[in-house]
Amino acid sequence: MANKTLKKDQVVSLLNKVAATYQLIAPVADDSVVMFKPLSSAEGVVFDYVNSVLPPKDYFFPQTEQMFKFSTRNNQIVINPPDPVKERVLFGIRPCDVQSIIAMDKVFDREYKDTYYLDKRAKTTIIAVSCTEPLPTCFCTSVGGSPTSAPGADLLLTDVGDVYLVEVLSEKGEAFVQKFSEFFGNENGEGAKKAEVEKAVAAKFVRTTSLEGVKAKLDNMFEHPYWERLARKCLGCACCTYVCPTCHCFDICDFNSNGFEGERFRCWDSCMFADYTRMAGGHNPRPTKKERVRNRFLHKLKYSWDRYGLGHCVGCGRCSRECPVNLDIYTVISDVKEVDANV
Repeated sequence: MANKTLKKDQVVSLLNKVAATYQLIAPVADDSVVMFKPLSSAEGVVFDYVNSVLPPKDYFFPQTEQMFKFSTRNNQIVINPPDPVKERVLFGIRPCDVQSIIAMDKVFDREYKDTYYLDKRAKTTIIAVSCTEPLPTCFCTSVGGSPTSAPGADLLLTDVGDVYLVEVLSEKGEAFVQKFSEFFGNENGEGAKKAEVEKAVAAKFVRTTSLEGVKAKLDNMFEHPYWERLARKCLGCACCTYVCPTCHCFDICDFNSNGFEGERFRCWDSCMFADYTRMAGGHNPRPTKKERVRNRFLHKLKYSWDRYGLGHCVGCGRCSRECPVNLDIYTVISDVKEVDANV
């Protein structure tokens, strides 16, 4: 698929036209905090942000999601599914968050097909934008990612000066370019400038490490005293799981409003909560913070490799930035590489 270009002064016009046809979801600054929100126009879209506080995961796997409504009147049970999702465009997502969606695909599109997630995924065109200024907590290059590469997106925009280089990465992206062809020009050598951008951005990363040997070490660290030491610092607030773009724990509840009608919904949960693994009889296989902290980091750095063949940390740095006690997965990676697994 041939690369294209998009003039910077045409982006707002493009997004306004997109919003007239699709649901447009894009980053906006809300009291100086960048969040992804549905928009009726391009007014308020920010283009120079580093990354959002919360990932755009919510638009594929909502924090609270109605699964169906039910009625038991007249000796009959009637199930009404939720309204269908509208075709939409997710604009401005960073490459690390695209990588997280690939990780989520592995969870929700396996033997059991999660139709709620997959319907939203199929109806979303993802337009990613390369990073130019990584934060001090970013380390996507250390976990197999790149600030200027987004396999899994439909289009990738990279700032190469006066224009964006537009890489067409999927058939959905090709269809988007054709639908809005008046905004896209042919690539006339701008692609060569991307190598310079990649080099410049890579030089700005403060955090660089490697996952080499980490999983192998964790394979033998289940009972290691390191987890007890690490857990002493944790507050158990679960902030890390709520800002993480790959966490996917959820609970399912039924709400019955009057004895005859109600709804079933699911909402985000967290393995950091004591109630998450508590069974009906009262037994809890993860009774203390040690077991819960251990599970979180083993899930990100070991179990995901065992189950899906890829890691569930994309190096976005959100958990590092938001944790009130600076419990940092980057530091955990460094610690694991240094500890004696045989202790």
